[in-house]
Parts: sequence; structure tokens; C-alpha cells
Amino acid sequence: MTETSPLKENLARRIAGEILLAKMPGTTVKKWREIFGATQTHLAQELQISPSVISDYEGGRRIPGARFIRRFVRGVISFDEQRGGHTLRTLGLIAKIASDAVIGIREFPIPIQAKAICEAVDGRVMANESGLDSDIYGYTIVDSVRLVVDFSGTDFYQLFGSTTERAAIFTNVSTGRSPMVAVRVHPLKPRMVVLHGPRKVDALAVDLARLENIPLVLSKLATTDDLVHSLTSLYNGVVERTNASTRMATR
Repeated sequence: MTETSPLKENLARRIAGEILLAKMPGTTVKKWREIFGATQTHLAQELQISPSVISDYEGGRRIPGARFIRRFVRGVISFDEQRGGHTLRTLGLIAKIASDAVIGIREFPIPIQAKAICEAVDGRVMANESGLDSDIYGYTIVDSVRLVVDFSGTDFYQLFGSTTERAAIFTNVSTGRSPMVAVRVHPLKPRMVVLHGPRKVDALAVDLARLENIPLVLSKLATTDDLVHSLTSLYNGVVERTNASTRMATR
């Protein structure tokens, strides 16, 4: 990926704009650092500053200005490129298909338990209920028909194969077999799978979820809009609690 890559330029503008517009910019700084898999120490080395400075920005004790934001954006992208550019490629794939197949993408500022996702979607657990204690760092809602019809199998697998700590939520599902077959054949897995649409889940889908030890949940919400609204409410609640905790910690 070259220095003038449109992907990098667009992503850099997106990250910088999100930090500048955030009510709690430190939380957004932390979110993007974690998305790129960098520790505070890694990022501090990249920016040639002390890790305590990064901690101060993330904790709200310092307010990031334009100069720091530019350095931060360059730093996390450079960190990823030095390790193969995996996150850049993943974000590029998501941007490619988000307008049609992907209905919603969220990154939680802190991990939540999978059972919170299950409750938000009014879910019935079909397999591996014990896995609902696992941490979830985000979710992706996908129209499974559009994804299969409009994009190659490689795109399909990469979208979920590179987001292993996420909930993969499939809408417009008939039986659940195709999503679980896709999960099965790829070596990297989502943390949980939610199906929305079928009256009855295919027995093979349940068997594959058990083989992969992935919680499989059937959402009983009536419509896709209900699903999106409920998950958005969950996300907003997590953000509000995180922001409240940050404010308390900085007093």
C-alpha cells in the first residue's frame, strides 16, 4: 500500500474527523488505537512520546489538538503497515461493501458480554449457551442475501474472518445454513453469530456452531429495523456508561 493510497487518505480523514467531533475525544482516541491493535507503549514509541501522554489524552486529562490528531492518525496507520497492513485492508473491505450489504457496524468503547447482544436482539440460543460469557468488542449487521449475491466468497470470508471478537449478525436469512457454512470454512471466526429471519434454524447450522464452539442465536425481533434500533440502543448505552466512568475518573 503506497503512501498516497486513497484508502489511507480517506481513513485518515475519517479518524481525524471523528476525534475532532467527538464529545469525549479521548474515548475515540482509545477506540482507534485498540482497533489498530496498538498498546499505549507501541503508540508512544511510534510518536516518540511518553506512554503517560497517551494515557492523559485517552483519560481526558489532555484535550487532543489538531497537531496531536495528525500525529496520532499517522502513527496508528504506520504501526499497522509495519505489521502487514491487516487492519487497513479490513477497513477498506468494509468501506467497499458498507453501502449495500453491511447494514451497521459498531465498535464498543469497552468489551461487553455476548449475553448483552443476545438480550438486545431478543435472542433464543440455538447452540453453545456457555459462550455468552465471552467478551464482544463490536458487531457487524449484514444482509446475507446481498452479500452472497453481490460479492465474492473471498470478500464474504474476509469481512468476518478478520473480526474475530465481533458478533456477526446476519439478516434476511432463510435457514442459517449458508452463514454457518461460511464461518466453518474460514480459519478465523467471529465470536458469536446471530441469525435474523428464519422461523426455524437448519440443523446443519446448529451442528456447525457446536463444532466451532460459537454461540448461535436466533433473533425473534420482528423486523430488521427493530434489530438495528435495539443494537444501536445497546451501543449508545455502553458509550454513555463509559463516558460517565471517564468523567468520574478525571474529577
